[in-house]
Amino acid sequence: MTSTAKNLFSPVKIGDLELPNRFIMAPLTRTRAPGHLPNALMAEYYSQRASTGLLITECTMVTEGTSSFGDDPGIYSQEQIEGWKLTTDAVHKAGGRIFIQIWHGGRAAHPLLNGGKEAVSASAIAIEGETHTPEGKKPYTVPRALTVAEIKEIVGDFRQAAINAKEAGFDGVEIHGANGYLIDQFLRESSNQRTDEYGGSLENRARFLTEVIEAVTEVMGSGRVGLRLSPLNSFQSMKENDPIAWTRFLSEHLNRFNLAYVHLMRADFFGLQQADVVSVARDAYKGHLMVNMGYSPEEANQVLADNQADSVAFGKGILANPDFVERVQAGAELNEPNPNTFYTPGAEGYTDYPFMTA
Repeated sequence: MTSTAKNLFSPVKIGDLELPNRFIMAPLTRTRAPGHLPNALMAEYYSQRASTGLLITECTMVTEGTSSFGDDPGIYSQEQIEGWKLTTDAVHKAGGRIFIQIWHGGRAAHPLLNGGKEAVSASAIAIEGETHTPEGKKPYTVPRALTVAEIKEIVGDFRQAAINAKEAGFDGVEIHGANGYLIDQFLRESSNQRTDEYGGSLENRARFLTEVIEAVTEVMGSGRVGLRLSPLNSFQSMKENDPIAWTRFLSEHLNRFNLAYVHLMRADFFGLQQADVVSVARDAYKGHLMVNMGYSPEEANQVLADNQADSVAFGKGILANPDFVERVQAGAELNEPNPNTFYTPGAEGYTDYPFMTA
């Protein structure tokens, strides 16, 4: 790799933002928001990691009563806006940049986590298996298929979430279109068996996403909006028979929006579905391509040098190393993440990972 080659430490313009490096903090659910309220502990966590080129928050509810994890944050109330200001202020004071990932759980939102509120989705098809609830592990419920009028209301919730994110001081938003949540439930055929204008063809299945992008970019400006996609991920009973065609269609479709970036997850959590979707997206998508899932810094540098992507998102590495950028630059040893504290309350395994010693 020559000194002029693109690498993790080279600056980059991503939409309207100038980033000092190409390290991205992937969105990571941490369930540290009791009552769905962002708080000072979360502000400390994100600001500790402000040397990362761009921070992306954990998935954040746009609609009340759509929790999939219990103590996941929201962005639908004034109290939540004020809570998030703690984080944006702290990150900006530390010299960082931060996008909020906005999201609707759809059929992954169990009624027992939401005061009995019924789960909804593209179609009345349940996720296989069980999930954690206040009453222990329970089977996912069969969701109710959304009406067209309700779809429009949820698009409005995404629009309001963008307005709220702007008020809370975020530099932009990432729309969560991945991992089997509501937008993905519309996008993929295993969960969308509708026969109206939101089902059937790829264009129809992408209609809800398209309307969300239009609503959010109208508020934020397209240069402050990103999108996350997971063409291969089978998490939460997701499947697409031809993920290559799906990736190519969406990559071409998204060119019209001039987004800040598309954030592509390259693999399946369970390894069941395999294909090279990154090369397809790189060929078809003309904007900034961010890639994610299991990249080491060494592989990430090679991917950037080979122009296969424009930035790389890291999850567990940044979770366990608030100074991940500095450690990689110094060739220093990395802290190991502790999976036992990924979703537990409090500072342990959250804000207490040590920084490098001098």
